[in-house]
Amino acid sequence: MNSPVIDILKQLIHFDKSDTKPVYIQIAQQVINAIQRGYLQKGTVLPGSRVLSQLLSIHRNTVVAVYDELASQGWVEIIPNKGTFVLMPEQITAAIKAPTQGIDKVYAYSKTTGFPFQSSFHLAPTLQNTAAKYSINDGKPDLRLHPVHEFSRWYSAVMKRKSLILKWNQTAPSHSVFKTQLCNYLNATRGFYITPNNLISTRSTEMSLYIVSQLLIKPNDVVLVGHLSNYAANMIFQQAGATIITIPVDDYGLDVAYIKNHFVKRSIRCVYVCANRHYPTTRMLSAERRLELLKLAKVLEFAIIEDDYDYDFQYEGSAMLPMASADANGLVIYLGKLGQSLFPSFQTGFVVAPDNLISEATNYLQLLDEQGDVIQQQMLSELISEGEIYRLVKKNIIVYKQRRDCLCNYLLAYFGQTITWQMPSGGLAIWLEFNPKISLVKLAEAAEKNDLYLPKTSLYQNRDTCAIRFGFGHLNEEEIEIVVKTLKNAYDATLNL
Repeated sequence: MNSPVIDILKQLIHFDKSDTKPVYIQIAQQVINAIQRGYLQKGTVLPGSRVLSQLLSIHRNTVVAVYDELASQGWVEIIPNKGTFVLMPEQITAAIKAPTQGIDKVYAYSKTTGFPFQSSFHLAPTLQNTAAKYSINDGKPDLRLHPVHEFSRWYSAVMKRKSLILKWNQTAPSHSVFKTQLCNYLNATRGFYITPNNLISTRSTEMSLYIVSQLLIKPNDVVLVGHLSNYAANMIFQQAGATIITIPVDDYGLDVAYIKNHFVKRSIRCVYVCANRHYPTTRMLSAERRLELLKLAKVLEFAIIEDDYDYDFQYEGSAMLPMASADANGLVIYLGKLGQSLFPSFQTGFVVAPDNLISEATNYLQLLDEQGDVIQQQMLSELISEGEIYRLVKKNIIVYKQRRDCLCNYLLAYFGQTITWQMPSGGLAIWLEFNPKISLVKLAEAAEKNDLYLPKTSLYQNRDTCAIRFGFGHLNEEEIEIVVKTLKNAYDATLNL
């Protein structure tokens, strides 16, 4: 008859020799689990290496490696000529035992909860898996332009500063050097006259919008967005309980006259608008309509959420200053992003708004992200003060402008008059409309067969629209030609279906 220890190990230990994780590690982890759950008590003698190797049909040296691993982590003590004894490290939490029958099932974690919870219809995942070599996104920067060597040096320098520890241990909130530097930067580039009381820094624009929506929107509040609109923003508004109504968008941006003619005082909670280029169509909101929208917001008493997601990427002339820079009535909540020319972990979102709203937003931010990223903020402070952010933006603008022009040339060469577009004055994407209309789903399928991935979030098709938002920033000029050529082949294949 087998000893109880051997019976337990026989039930618990399973391993897969084809797994990338070494067999001795797989076995050691399962023995540790048995000790943690109390199946192997302190002082228990484990089988000798020969016995366990026969039991598991593995080489004796593998068993020796298992026991050495357990000993190095303090789970067992190996006493020469006596055996291997289970130790019990100081327990922080009480051991939890599964039922004796079927104890091997503790490794199959439950796929469903044993209790009900409220699932979200609005937060459907948008990510898709693909093996395609090339892709078209909605307008993201090229990470290969990130100055890796310089940032390694700057990061190392920041990590060595003694003041960093003091910032981490800071208990009372205060205006950081970063917020002061960011205020100075925004005042210089956006025409603001703000202080740190008008600003919070977040992890991303989406996080900024989420916090604002929690403060601003109650269930069934009406939120106006352009037709078409930013899918991520729409999901955030819907999750807050908003009723979304779309407003026409033409060559001059959001149709402000439509709002004036169809809505009355206090019937709108807020209007979501892109500051420079409407997402996804890249149409620019004219100066006249900006002023009209500000006046209308005061009359009808609604807030304006101004998302300036691509302010940094302006190729012709200067970027138009935000509406928030001309807001004397506290009607505009401005969302932006700093460091889009940097690696994503060094980018930060921010919200600019009147003092009282920022005070409440800070309370939400403390719940979501109390500490923030002190190293990131220290680095960005120095990059702003030393002018590196400005220089990086200027360098990258030259590269992206060349890529935009290159894309337009290839589109004309390969597609001719079968698609139409307007060359945007900035940004990292172009709005392409197909004529005649085709099935964009079939276009995406045909493209992926030829190593080009079109995400579903870049496809816009209904009765009146057949277009894609073609993000080009992440592609160099050689890749742009390959992608356009592949897209044309997929387009021809779709037409012939």
